[in-house]
Amino acid sequence: MKLGAFSISLSVKDIHASLAFYTELGFESLGGNAEDNWAIIKNEDTVIGLFQGMFEGNLLTFNPGWDQLAQNLNEFTDVRKIRAALQKAGLNPGELDTHKSIGPASFTFSDPDGNVILFDQHR
Repeated sequence: MKLGAFSISLSVKDIHASLAFYTELGFESLGGNAEDNWAIIKNEDTVIGLFQGMFEGNLLTFNPGWDQLAQNLNEFTDVRKIRAALQKAGLNPGELDTHKSIGPASFTFSDPDGNVILFDQHR
């Protein structure tokens, strides 16, 4: 099962202060818009999403269909198949945010320690 690109999504209080901090650590913009309260930043293979006011707490994020540069992969495991495999393994994944059988979809669930994992497919 291919989970897709991995990143940490941080819920931040001040997007501009967070961007300044991570820029000092060597991160560069990969996408997003600070004026819209979100930014995706990258340092080598490490990707962090910064989100102000969009969700509570931090998330482990997988993006099926993308590589670490947010480029489309030719082959990937669809988020629906990932969810079905997790369900079959007894991991109790959350509901999909859509009832469509193809295309963008996402769901969240928590690991045994309560860490929230987001599977977010954009295509």
